[in-house]
Amino acid sequence: MSAILSAEDLNDFISPGVACIKPVEALPTKDVSVNPYEVTTEDKIQSQNLPPAQISLTDCLACSGCVTSAEAVLISHQSHTEVLNTLDEYPELELPGQNSCRFDGYDTPVNNGKIFVASVSPQVRASVAATYGISERKASYMIDQFLRGTQGLRSGGRHGSGFAWVVDIDVAREAVLALTVDEVLQSLQTPNLNAADVPEFPIPQKPILSSACPGWICYVEKTHPYTLTHLSRLKSPQALLGTLLKTTLSQVLGLPASQIWHLAIMPCFDKKLEASREELTDMSWMPPGVESQPPTRDVDCVITTRELLTLASSRGILFSSLPLKPVPPSLSPPFPDKTIGSFLFSHRPLRQTADSGTSGGYLHHVLANFQSRNPKSQVVTQRGRNVDVVEYTLVSESGQPILKAARYYGFRNIQNLVRKLKPARLPRANAMTGTSIGARRPQNSRTVGAVAGSTIDYAYVEVMACPGGCTNGGGQIRITDAREVKLDSQNVSSENTFGQPQAPSPHEQRAWLARVDEAYFSAESDSENRCDHPVPQKSASVEQSNIHEMLQYWSSITRAPLPKLVYTTYRKIESDVGKDKDVADTARIIELAGKIGGGW
Repeated sequence: MSAILSAEDLNDFISPGVACIKPVEALPTKDVSVNPYEVTTEDKIQSQNLPPAQISLTDCLACSGCVTSAEAVLISHQSHTEVLNTLDEYPELELPGQNSCRFDGYDTPVNNGKIFVASVSPQVRASVAATYGISERKASYMIDQFLRGTQGLRSGGRHGSGFAWVVDIDVAREAVLALTVDEVLQSLQTPNLNAADVPEFPIPQKPILSSACPGWICYVEKTHPYTLTHLSRLKSPQALLGTLLKTTLSQVLGLPASQIWHLAIMPCFDKKLEASREELTDMSWMPPGVESQPPTRDVDCVITTRELLTLASSRGILFSSLPLKPVPPSLSPPFPDKTIGSFLFSHRPLRQTADSGTSGGYLHHVLANFQSRNPKSQVVTQRGRNVDVVEYTLVSESGQPILKAARYYGFRNIQNLVRKLKPARLPRANAMTGTSIGARRPQNSRTVGAVAGSTIDYAYVEVMACPGGCTNGGGQIRITDAREVKLDSQNVSSENTFGQPQAPSPHEQRAWLARVDEAYFSAESDSENRCDHPVPQKSASVEQSNIHEMLQYWSSITRAPLPKLVYTTYRKIESDVGKDKDVADTARIIELAGKIGGGW
């Protein structure tokens, strides 16, 4: 989301949109025995005490009438409270066989506990580092101590449960980057897009639009479905890591996916919507004939950076007092599969730079890969109408363009992008004269419906909903939050002489975001083990071929085709309000709303 929003910030009521499915389905049926032409009075009409309509997250995700901001309020169901309730409800399963690579069973009954695993975004670590004035590495240790250490979540609660593993989402991002290059190459080399090697996941059309931002995906599925054929098939790093953890642990340990609970800590509220997608459950990768009832999400819960601090506060833990050192090896069990564990905990992703941006460096990685394939080529950069629109052209030594790409951040810029992709409106023929009527003649390359000259030339476009990228996500710690954290540690009031909090100026907000960006770009990329897991060390930079080998190995141990593990699908979302619906259609809507994750 482009605006910072949380349920705690709102003191008003946001009513459902006009096209909300839930209230419409709850309307009473008309009494056909009543004469519509009969004049009557109110006292002759029997009053009906209908229960108030209740809208849940799944109902909202099955509807296309509400905007993303309204959905972001409803997704508060995925919150720090859910984390605490789950940890208190289920004891943590002990991992037997410390010296074994594969486990055959548990001493603790399977139905009496869960394995808890968490994943943390690099933007979250940067936000925490800027808030407490520490390095990104120390922020990683602080978060790890809170999730797994004895002074963190394990120090309280009904069962003293904590997380067995905390995984850096950056490792999944490295896999997505490698697959992104493959996808761009396929789109450039495949003349017939319908002749894809995987019919279920056709190769996207040029320009390929990145699909890692859920706010952007929600926007185009509901308002610009003509762009869906351009969306990358790849799952986001959050989704890919959720699939990797659930499939590997359930297969190697012989557990149902429902016994593995995965928490993701992200900078964006819309990541909760992504985790709720029906396409990102075990239904997508389960072997034929094996079904999970109900379907289990690959990511069970998503909380934001700010909610991470709220989670600590709810347990009475002072986040700044946590040790800034690795968790002891006694609390670091080996991952059940050594190959996957080595990739998750030993692999140090490449360091991000200002050129790669704050959202994972998808575009930068594509350009770098194509530049390595074309010696002596150079990347020419041209800024658009603002800093969040940048065009890149890879030119040969002779100055000939090899590849064109672009970066579009923020919804205002995204709207300009989708306008260029809008297909030309076919003119209507005049039956009397045979001439076209209603046709508009393009005035320039930016005319809607024109052949979108500059955009169609792009091979790849990195699209993010938040201006400035993911470090400016709606769930990140704000400058006002950071002030309160600092003043609370000094027992100083954050109010001025008039009793009102001091609002930051635009200059202070920009300076704060610059601090978060600096922490993000300063992340170390040496081969030191971030979480000190007892797995063999590897080089900091794993070759793209090695990543493909790991992916093939993952497919072999889970017995699932690799496309089903790494790809996902999208669909046009239409509102049924105001349309004629039969019983079957009504049943379809109810079924859609009742499914886990809804239909968004």
